[in-house]
Amino acid sequence: MLRLHVNGIDHEVRAGPDDMLVATLREELGLTGAKEACGRGECGACTVLIDGVAVMSCLTYVARVRGDVTTVEGLSDECADLREAFADTGAFQCGFCTSGQIVHAAALLREGLPVDDDEARHVLRHRLSGNLCRCTGYAAIVEAVMRVARRRAGAVAR
Repeated sequence: MLRLHVNGIDHEVRAGPDDMLVATLREELGLTGAKEACGRGECGACTVLIDGVAVMSCLTYVARVRGDVTTVEGLSDECADLREAFADTGAFQCGFCTSGQIVHAAALLREGLPVDDDEARHVLRHRLSGNLCRCTGYAAIVEAVMRVARRRAGAVAR
């Protein structure tokens, strides 16, 4: 049994030395927002935060986690505005990558993004490049995150 602190709650989970965090979150804790798609850390669908840092849970051995894990479920209050912006801009279509996109965007928003359009779009596209979306072409995702960054920075959204 291992102790894992997820979304503000301590859990005891059964996990062997080769078990990945994504599987433990989904199978042991019933937190299905993080999805295993590639299993190689290439797509970002499994993104969670560990101590506020975005990580690929399909590459993270649960036995090595030493910090607070936050999943998309744990960001429901903090990211209500981000979810709304994703819906308003059409930043998701099939929805498979959306939870990973939102978790990664939440980490970036916590760090603070520049709100100047040209610089921010470039920085944001680069920083989100590890989260793949095969449906949207990314323009709407970038616009959604930019909208929230501007709102949170107190700037007027366009």
